[in-house]
Amino acid sequence: MRPPIPRLVVFGIQHVLIMYTGCVSVPLIFGAAVGLDATDIAILISADLLISGVITLVQSLGIGRAVGVRLPIICGGTFASLTPMILIAHEYGMPAVYGSMLIGGIVGIPLAWLFAGLLKFFPPLVTGAVLTVVGLSLIGVAGGLIVGSDPESADYASPGNIGLAVLIMAIAVGILCLGRGMWRQLGVLLALVVGTAIAIPMGMYNLDAVGDAAWIGIPHPFHFGAPEFPVTAVVAMSIVMVVVFAESTASILALSEITGKDVSRGDLARGLTGDSISGILGAIFNAFIDTVYTNNVGAVATTRVFSRYVTATSGVILIALGLVPKLGAFVAGVPGPVIGGVGLIMFAVVAIVGVDTLRSVDLGDPINMTIASVAVGIGMLPTFIPGMFTKFPDSAQIVLGSGITLAAITAFLLNLVLNHTRLGEHARDALSHNPADPNQLSIGENDVAH
Repeated sequence: MRPPIPRLVVFGIQHVLIMYTGCVSVPLIFGAAVGLDATDIAILISADLLISGVITLVQSLGIGRAVGVRLPIICGGTFASLTPMILIAHEYGMPAVYGSMLIGGIVGIPLAWLFAGLLKFFPPLVTGAVLTVVGLSLIGVAGGLIVGSDPESADYASPGNIGLAVLIMAIAVGILCLGRGMWRQLGVLLALVVGTAIAIPMGMYNLDAVGDAAWIGIPHPFHFGAPEFPVTAVVAMSIVMVVVFAESTASILALSEITGKDVSRGDLARGLTGDSISGILGAIFNAFIDTVYTNNVGAVATTRVFSRYVTATSGVILIALGLVPKLGAFVAGVPGPVIGGVGLIMFAVVAIVGVDTLRSVDLGDPINMTIASVAVGIGMLPTFIPGMFTKFPDSAQIVLGSGITLAAITAFLLNLVLNHTRLGEHARDALSHNPADPNQLSIGENDVAH
């Protein structure tokens, strides 16, 4: 059902505000890492917003039966591509970055259909474990927005920043729990607006960048020169595409759980093809590979607004922000503690959706319990120990550096081996023939006995 236009606009703005910081962070980090000047970084930001808007539109509305999953999806530049893009830029130059991304996107189109063939191996046991990791991993992102990213900064972890975030959370919780109808659904946006209004007199909303930004900014194809195709770089970006598929699959299946819409192999393939198209368009217009943003999955779960026309409206807004840099600079001014306050709630919602998904699994089965536990444990390692894989080869870091990807691979492989092979059957036979001693006390019972 398509909501009235006023609701489409306000709900669409809500989604954009939620994803904006993460989206522009990708070009900001990449530009700084490869030594681009402010003008080139501004070009990357505009291109990133433009392509994100186009792919969000495609994923929400679809193009025939070729591309687009037709779910309430917001897409944006993925952090999974950052490390390989930076390494390629230092080794081969910017033309190789976008040449390898172009080939990666082209290769990804047939791979999307092959990858979607694995859908039956992503039961609630796998998706629940991955979603739990996704939500828990993102809590650190929300915390970073609240306290700041530079420990040397004077306002890092300041009581004012933390207090503002707590106030925003209180407002959001109040509206989400006590509000009715549209007011409750707009709880996140209202909290963002109130938080921004409070931040202005505190001097936390800096609008200087708005005056410096241009009114019109149209990305030029291959701004950094004709694309180049070093084999090593092409292989690396093709691997990145598969990693992005794993991330997007988890988010798409999460939305399937949240909205109650079943996702077929064809639906998933069309969604992953959208990721591939983002690689092709991103290469041409100097942007990045897009993935489904999990923070917006949390927004859908929190607000219970399931209309894909809302996210399509967000896509139109993102395109406008990409073409009008002054608007983008205005949105970029929203203080981190404000976004982090509402983000903390939404990211935790994703984790709880994962836990709820696992409730449908027989966790009394020790094999299922082991699969879920190991996947969550391994998936959280990169979050708790950020530099643990830095001494591994660069190609390995592409996969190992993402906790979400690690969780997905671990859960998928363990489920495949232990629930779809004779090994799992033998293990269950052994368990059924060697039941636990009914006279043996559990740990809890032993504690009570003493």
